[in-house]
Amino acid sequence: MQTLTREALKAMMDRDEEVVLVNVLDPSAFEQAHIPGSYNVPATEKEFEANIRALGASEDSRVVLYCSNFECNASHAAGKRLEQAGFRNVHRYAGGIEDWMGAGYPIEGEAA
Repeated sequence: MQTLTREALKAMMDRDEEVVLVNVLDPSAFEQAHIPGSYNVPATEKEFEANIRALGASEDSRVVLYCSNFECNASHAAGKRLEQAGFRNVHRYAGGIEDWMGAGYPIEGEAA
């Protein structure tokens, strides 16, 4: 699993690169604030891997996971689950939504 900086993720988005961007927090946190274009698939879901596939992601798709901040481990744990399920192009945006918002990048949700 590769770790992305906010600048690298922003550049991917600015170039409209094909990426499945997933917020792995609970739905209430997602509704509060999330990166535009991201899906919400909580890392705690029993069928996490199947739900990622239901988004149209395959084992070769670039999947970027994020949670709340550098201290949050949910995206790392979710990434490991995807890798164990055969996904080969998993990335983690370690800074999460707090780092994204701290940079002044756009968000969607109640906090927007």
